[in-house]
Amino acid sequence: MRPFLVVIMVLLGVVFTGLASAHESQPGSLEIKQLAPDRYDITWRAPIYYGRPHPAKLELPEDWQTISQPTQRRTVDAIIFQRVVSTEGKSIEGKIIRFPGLEATITDVFIRLKRLDGTVMSTVARPTKPWAELRGERPWHVTAGEYLGLGFHHILMGVDHLLFVLGLLLIVQGRMMLLKTITSFTVAHSITLAIATLGYANAPLPPLNAAIALSILFLGPEVVRSRRGETSLTIRFPWLVAFAFGLLHGFGFASGLSTTGMPKAELPWALLWFNVGVELGQLVFVFLALALAWSFKTLEVRWPRWAQALPGYTVGSLGAYWTIQRTVILLGGILK
Repeated sequence: MRPFLVVIMVLLGVVFTGLASAHESQPGSLEIKQLAPDRYDITWRAPIYYGRPHPAKLELPEDWQTISQPTQRRTVDAIIFQRVVSTEGKSIEGKIIRFPGLEATITDVFIRLKRLDGTVMSTVARPTKPWAELRGERPWHVTAGEYLGLGFHHILMGVDHLLFVLGLLLIVQGRMMLLKTITSFTVAHSITLAIATLGYANAPLPPLNAAIALSILFLGPEVVRSRRGETSLTIRFPWLVAFAFGLLHGFGFASGLSTTGMPKAELPWALLWFNVGVELGQLVFVFLALALAWSFKTLEVRWPRWAQALPGYTVGSLGAYWTIQRTVILLGGILK
C-alpha cells in the first residue's frame, strides 16, 4: 500500500468518528415474556459505555400498568431494569415500544417477545428508527435479515476493528497476501465469535477492549517499518498476525450478539446470520478502501515524503489512546 492511504484514513472518518466512541456498538436488549394473558415480565438491559449508562430510555405504551416493584441491578457492562406490567386485558398487537435517546447513539436495541404458546417475535430498533412495533410471528427471512443487519452495523460502527483491518491493509503487499491475510482474520474471528456466543468461552469486556486497543497499538510501528522498507515477522507473515489477533477481535464481535439475552437454542441460527452480516460489513470496508486507493493511484496523486510515516503514527497514536483509556477504566473497575 502507498502513501495515498493517508488520505483514505481521513476520508474513512477514523479520527472524526470520535475517539471515545470506538466500538461503543454493544446493543441494548429488551425481553418481553408473557406470564398470563394480560401480564408480561419486562427486562430492559441498557449497556454501560466506559462507565456511563446508555442514553436511551425505555418508553412503554401508556396503557400498560406496572404491577410489581421495579428492580434495578448493575453488572460489569450493563444496567438491568425489570418489572411486571398489565395490559388491562388489551392485546399487545400493534403496540409501539419507544427508545427516546437512541437516535443520539450508534447502537441498536434487540427486542424479543415470547408468548405463552412458545411463539417468539424478534425485531430491532435502530438510531434511525428508535421504536419497534409488536407483531405476530414473522417469516424467517425477516428475522434473518435483522440479525444480518445487526452484524453489518456492529462491524461498521466498531471503529477499533476497522482501524485494525486498515492497519493490515497498510502492511500487506500483493493480492495473494491480501487475500490470505483477510481470510485468516475472518476465519479467526469467526471461531471465537462462535465459541463465545454459544457459551463455551467468555471474555470480560473491560480487559477485552483494552487488549483489542493494544492490538492496534502493536500495528502502528509495524506500518512505519513497512513504509521504511524494513522487515519483521508481521511484515513477512501478516496473515499469521491477522489470525492471532483475529481470535481476540472475535470475542469483541460476540458482545454484539451474546448480550441480547436470547435462549441458547436460538443462538446457532442468530449466529449464522450475524456472522454473515459482520463478514459483509468487513468486505464492504475493504472494498471501499481498495477502490479509493486505486482511484488515487490512477489519478497519480503525489504526496510529500513526510506523509509516508503518517499512517503508522496515526494507527499507533489511536491505539495508544484507546489502550490508555481502556486500561484506566479496567483498573478503575478493579480498584472499586
